[in-house]
Amino acid sequence: MTNQPRSTGFFKSLSSDFPSSIVVFLVALPLCLGVALASNAPLFSGIIAGVSGGVVVGLLSRSHLSVSGPAAGLTAIVASAITSLASFEAFLVVVVLAGVMQLVLGFCKAGIIGDYVPNSVIKGMLAAIGLILILNQVPHLLGDDSSFVIDENTPVEGNIFVNFFRAFANINLSGVVIGGICLVFYFSWEAWVANKKGFIKLVPAPLLIVFLGVGLNYLFRVTQGLPVLEGGHLVSIPVASSTSEFLSFSPCQTGALLEIHRFGYWH
Repeated sequence: MTNQPRSTGFFKSLSSDFPSSIVVFLVALPLCLGVALASNAPLFSGIIAGVSGGVVVGLLSRSHLSVSGPAAGLTAIVASAITSLASFEAFLVVVVLAGVMQLVLGFCKAGIIGDYVPNSVIKGMLAAIGLILILNQVPHLLGDDSSFVIDENTPVEGNIFVNFFRAFANINLSGVVIGGICLVFYFSWEAWVANKKGFIKLVPAPLLIVFLGVGLNYLFRVTQGLPVLEGGHLVSIPVASSTSEFLSFSPCQTGALLEIHRFGYWH
């Protein structure tokens, strides 16, 4: 038996890879921007990290299954590292050195060390990350922005548990309506497309929820049926009016961006 040429195998699966790549792009792009924003890093760096993880790692790794890209569970570590180091550039040096160490460990076949980590430790870490994400998102779901500065890595009184219970005393009706409708839509969409075939099955529900949330808030503005969500309820990102301005969002132009982000003006 002879192996098929690499190009033949590539084009043979292109009909399945292309629509899959579109779905991954639609999900990964907002995730890359969101993780970069939560990590106090320039938004452009999130796009670069996503491209590196998805394209470069995918090409270098000849594994049929791989997981690479932005990890929401590392946002706290990255935000703390950027704050403690002298600059964002210094953090990038640390990332490069950590990558070199990983390559060395890989060539040394040191991955077997992971087999000595108990599953209970891994499951406990993942459960803790999930609990932190849920507790931090419930106040947003209820429309409470009284402690939104915790998202900007700014010390405030209390902790995530205190803010979780405090949110029930600062419920915003518009936020609850938008959040409730989006949750119902999400589960309804997943149930509806479960037995469907074709392109409709490839449309990610989170992407539709973004449009639905924006549309509902715009509807409130037009009809004035409920108060419009503004200010701390929204996340603002810079909009480039030219190519040069877009390139100014790159990690090489981070001084002013990090200062603006650190003081919470982007929320």
